[in-house]
Amino acid sequence: MANNGSSNGSTVHSLRRVRIVVAVFTALFVLALISAFAWPGWAVRETPKAASVPTATASKATIEAKALPTNASDLLKAMPDHVSNFARTQADTTDVWSDSSPVEEYKIVYSNGTDKDAVTLTVGQWSDATKAQNQYNTLTGQLKGSSLAQGAVKVSGEVVGKYDVKANEDDDTKATAVWRNDTVVFSATGAKDSVVSIYQLFPL
Repeated sequence: MANNGSSNGSTVHSLRRVRIVVAVFTALFVLALISAFAWPGWAVRETPKAASVPTATASKATIEAKALPTNASDLLKAMPDHVSNFARTQADTTDVWSDSSPVEEYKIVYSNGTDKDAVTLTVGQWSDATKAQNQYNTLTGQLKGSSLAQGAVKVSGEVVGKYDVKANEDDDTKATAVWRNDTVVFSATGAKDSVVSIYQLFPL
């Protein structure tokens, strides 16, 4: 009988030690969670804030637009004379996207009369939307820098393409906006504020 009592006492003592160890471990675990997620918060990954992009406001043009040649294509004729206070001051053919075989492509400059604010717009049209999408993917894949905006291009509520705008990696006062509208792709580069105005207010 004495031996049984000693054995029972030893078992109870062991159980108490196990409970104490579990309690201490649990308390330490809870403290670790509190320190990680409540204070100082080292385990909480802060969501990076999106770059603030102002909404462009249309204003009156400050200079006259350059007239298009009489034999201008329908695509070139569709390029607006003015976008807000920017006027079309140059419109020439180009071959910078010739590797992707566009049907036609142009380099157009929009200016408000100040050279540093000018935006160079490259526009091209492809024979189908898939080819235009491939060119869009190529151009956006080359963009380096902080993202300013991206989303869907809609016409009458229907999605016809996408847009992507990024500040230049080596100079964040400049930016590039690329967008696709069905078979037509646009790329606008220049001063960041000017690019924002052009891509937000461009009618196509």
